[in-house]
Amino acid sequence: MKVRILLADDHAVVRKGLQMFLATQPDLELAGEASDGRQALEMIASLSPDVVLMDLNMPGLNGIEAAEIIKRDHPRVKVIVLTSFSDQDHVLPAVRAGARGYLLKDIEPDELVRAIRRVHAGQVELHPEAAGKLMNSIAFAEEVQAAGAASPLEELTKREAQVLKLIASGMSNKEIGEALFISEKTVKTHVSHVLDKLGLADRTQAAILAVKHGLG
Repeated sequence: MKVRILLADDHAVVRKGLQMFLATQPDLELAGEASDGRQALEMIASLSPDVVLMDLNMPGLNGIEAAEIIKRDHPRVKVIVLTSFSDQDHVLPAVRAGARGYLLKDIEPDELVRAIRRVHAGQVELHPEAAGKLMNSIAFAEEVQAAGAASPLEELTKREAQVLKLIASGMSNKEIGEALFISEKTVKTHVSHVLDKLGLADRTQAAILAVKHGLG
């Protein structure tokens, strides 16, 4: 039986290239193409694909938001992120959202096919850079847990705590600004203060710390 794949990417050129390549694989079948996360969800409901090959940065509903809904409403469907970003701000939220694969768009075609087959079979596929970021995050979380210190979140203002909670939910600065009705520049200032007060290096560490202390 063929593996049915749904492509979700807002770039038509990318979808066309993947479509042409997948057509050469006898055990893979293109079920459909979506240009954003919302369209992908609609097509999943009607087409029942086995695997969704999905970009992260898409208009309307992005890949992380879509992955969360797929995990909740269509748990049988496997999500593979295919993106250009390998930083922690993208890797960790995607994995937390339920992605079973995280690959970069410079992947060799044969490797992509093997990854699709392995994820469909129940395995997890991570690009080495993504795997490294994930391991670093896990190590940091273990250090925080081992420390067992009093909550450092007490040093944050009410607004900074709100920003930290939204960081932990995977929101971007722009999305946080829209949620709190403040400018993106103000959000960046709050994020900087949060990292300074907590002694953290980046947003991913902040998100992990927030979850450990019940904010996420």
